Amino acid sequence: MPNSPTLIRNARIVDGTGNPWRYGDLLLQGDRIENVAAPGTVDPDQCGEVVDAAGLVACPGFIDIQSHSILSLMIDGRCLSKITQGVTTEIMGEAWTPAPVAGRHTDPMANSILPMPVSAEWTEAMRDWTRFGDWLRAVESAGVSPNIGSFLGGGTLRQVGKGMEMGRPSPDEMALMQRTMAESMEDGAFGVSYALIYPPDAYTDTEELVEICKVVGRYHGVYITHLRSEAARFFEALEEALTIGRRADLPVEIYHLKASGTANWHKMPSVVARIEEARTQGLDVTADMYPYDASGTGLSSLLPTWTAADGDFFRNLEDADTRARVRAEVLEEGGAQGKLYTRGGAAGVLPVGFEKAENKRYVGMNLAQVAAERGQDWLDCVIDLLRSEGQRIGTIFLSISEDNMRTQLPLPWIKISSDAAGLDPDWAAELGPTHPRAYGTYPRVLGKFVREERLLTLEDAVRKMTGAVADRLGLRKRGHLRAGFYADVVLFDPRTIGDRATFADSHRLSVGVQHVWVNGERVLRDGEHTGATPGRFVRRD
Repeated sequence: MPNSPTLIRNARIVDGTGNPWRYGDLLLQGDRIENVAAPGTVDPDQCGEVVDAAGLVACPGFIDIQSHSILSLMIDGRCLSKITQGVTTEIMGEAWTPAPVAGRHTDPMANSILPMPVSAEWTEAMRDWTRFGDWLRAVESAGVSPNIGSFLGGGTLRQVGKGMEMGRPSPDEMALMQRTMAESMEDGAFGVSYALIYPPDAYTDTEELVEICKVVGRYHGVYITHLRSEAARFFEALEEALTIGRRADLPVEIYHLKASGTANWHKMPSVVARIEEARTQGLDVTADMYPYDASGTGLSSLLPTWTAADGDFFRNLEDADTRARVRAEVLEEGGAQGKLYTRGGAAGVLPVGFEKAENKRYVGMNLAQVAAERGQDWLDCVIDLLRSEGQRIGTIFLSISEDNMRTQLPLPWIKISSDAAGLDPDWAAELGPTHPRAYGTYPRVLGKFVREERLLTLEDAVRKMTGAVADRLGLRKRGHLRAGFYADVVLFDPRTIGDRATFADSHRLSVGVQHVWVNGERVLRDGEHTGATPGRFVRRD
């Protein structure tokens, strides 16, 4: 029966709105949901395939608003670790995007947040991506399982105008960045994304951010940000984000809201109160988070951002005067970085992303142990490891409060995000350990915090992964189970869904998601990837 509909029967439907679940049937026709019907009202004889969903929850596909799958999708378009979690749309762009290649941004791989080795063909293709949309169209054409969309990386935008130089842009540089921002919005960007702890994003000041965001606002886009500080200057960083939203007149989304480090955990109730006050005053500000008590970024983040000025980060680490300045600034009370705010100081820093054979012996050790073995203090150890590796060194930081996490998750303006790439254990394990959020974010929420702890209702958890994200992004035909919407559908077993990846054993797929459709095409059947790649480049409606 060519192009015949698919009937999903006897499902427990959670539609993405937050409304109570109900039993029903879903009829999928082509790339759309044809009908959401009462049980038994659709004739199965008129359908090409009938799926019995008894005992399973049917919900919209999850939309990851903070994905780092830019490079992993070029390695493997199946996006296995996300599809097996029920993610059907990957929204990328934190700080860095490989496009546009314009102005002074001539190396599309420069400052990528989550570097991975891609083929020579992709590396060469990137150099032709002169506009933002060139990248996403090329990846869509190559074939990907999830839908893909992105913000324009603010660090990339800064490089277009000013390279890796510090300081304010000239009028001509600002005009180029504003023009590039406008072109990217026309190409389908959801807005602009700055990660203000990383260079060159960190070299922007509030005035520059406001001027860029005014362009985004004219296109009804979103300013999404990794705050300038989640630690010592948490309050000031939040106020900057709120100021940008007010002055540029656009919505603000805060990536992975958290208070980093034991000395800052007490600040979270005040931060929540300040966000709610701003919302009461009419500012559209919301946030997202992942359900783990540890963060993950580069070991290089422990050093002052000025060390990367002019693209000379690793060269600067070889300079004795620079090293002395770093020591004075980092170890001094009140300096740029101050103390290590992780649980246990250096013992709460776990470098895992080593590439050189001589350093891989340190995997499984914390920074205090590595430093002791090398006979160094933690800062000298960090500098010398970075010099040795010549790359940022992916690192886990034990820095988040479980109590804060449980307080944040039920808040109505909080959404779920992974802050991770889509991986396959068969090839990703060779790259070394990773943060388990790449494999377990969404099933962890549904298993641990819905089923086991009852911290969230099933309906609200699904809303935070689907409808709330689609509404924030302006994806008007995704994120809900409604007739006429795109058929991004997930069937999972609420009795078994859960994460299996851990910090000690990170490359393990989650369990419980049985079937996934993207644009009406099955990409997961009985927990196994079908190999289908129906994903599309999605834009703000």
